[in-house]
Amino acid sequence: MKLNLLLALALPIAMYSQSTDVGNTSDYPNQFTSGSANVHPFNNSSRMFRDWSISVGGGGAFLQAADVNSFYDGKVNFGYNAYISLDKQISHTFGMSLHYQMGKTNQKAMLPGAAGVAAGVATAWTEYNQVSILGDINFSNLLRRTDNNSTYRWALHGYGGIGLQGYKTLLLDNDMSRYSTSPKRIPIEIDQNIGLDTFFFEVGTGLKYNASKLIDVELRTMYIITGDDSFDGGGYGKNARPPYNAIAKGVSDNFFTVNLGLSFKLGKHEKHLAWVDPLQEINNRIYVLETTEPEFVVCESGDADNDGVCDDWDRQLDTPAGARVDGAGVALDMDLDGVIDLYDKCVTVPGPVENNGCPTNYKPQ
Repeated sequence: MKLNLLLALALPIAMYSQSTDVGNTSDYPNQFTSGSANVHPFNNSSRMFRDWSISVGGGGAFLQAADVNSFYDGKVNFGYNAYISLDKQISHTFGMSLHYQMGKTNQKAMLPGAAGVAAGVATAWTEYNQVSILGDINFSNLLRRTDNNSTYRWALHGYGGIGLQGYKTLLLDNDMSRYSTSPKRIPIEIDQNIGLDTFFFEVGTGLKYNASKLIDVELRTMYIITGDDSFDGGGYGKNARPPYNAIAKGVSDNFFTVNLGLSFKLGKHEKHLAWVDPLQEINNRIYVLETTEPEFVVCESGDADNDGVCDDWDRQLDTPAGARVDGAGVALDMDLDGVIDLYDKCVTVPGPVENNGCPTNYKPQ
């Protein structure tokens, strides 16, 4: 019987507790807020900072970890690259980019032994196109001291991402370029289209300068791990002939880029989220409050009778201790009989002072 009664009481409560969904979460106040706080939906109109930008840049590209690489015989074979990206700042410390890069690397190598004597120094180039998703960590905002009140215009960024690539390579040497003599040789040429199996990884760092509210300037270097032993033009796999891919032990041809770029910050707000540190701004406001001389001091003259009303506007500076007072510091006399409520034995009925504020025909206890 008791169990049935308990269930009869509990079920309606449980059902009600599960049916408290807000019909429209943009309606305030609701059961989750009384409306006393400044609560509103987060949308485009409530944004305080810019958070979109478009970045462009370019510079050098160098095949570094490869069988046929850009550093040969103490000399550097320069390549080039250019990029464009659409950037979204998620928070003041993290952002993401849709990134496109194209470029060309130039490289050289020489086979060991007799094959190298016959072929001489081989020259190769690789033209590539890459599409990737980049994550961006703002180390300056992440590591910045909150008690640093200075404005800052330099920021260190770290990048990491994954993407897909397509490339075209060509390698020539004295042995393979024999078109007129016998036997004729065909140069090593590879044309790799972008596909699901052509993914690569990249990491890097950049130093940004806040040139204006519209433009950032950045010096950026990226290291690209292709995961492909054919990217340098040495042929397919370690068993390729001629055996250029056997010169080095690695199976991934990796290169790096050094770029100078511009970021154009989009939006109407004064600041971009990448240049805002909320903790620093809070600390700055606290600092201003602590160091600003007050223009108006409340109760500068004190409260001599401790009635809660400052002496500056207290009309009764000697209110007895414990007496209730009005806004002007005057002791309350509810029945207006001249005896304040603290001493009045008949608070709601007027009476003479001699009878403690009670009628003459009433003897207070």
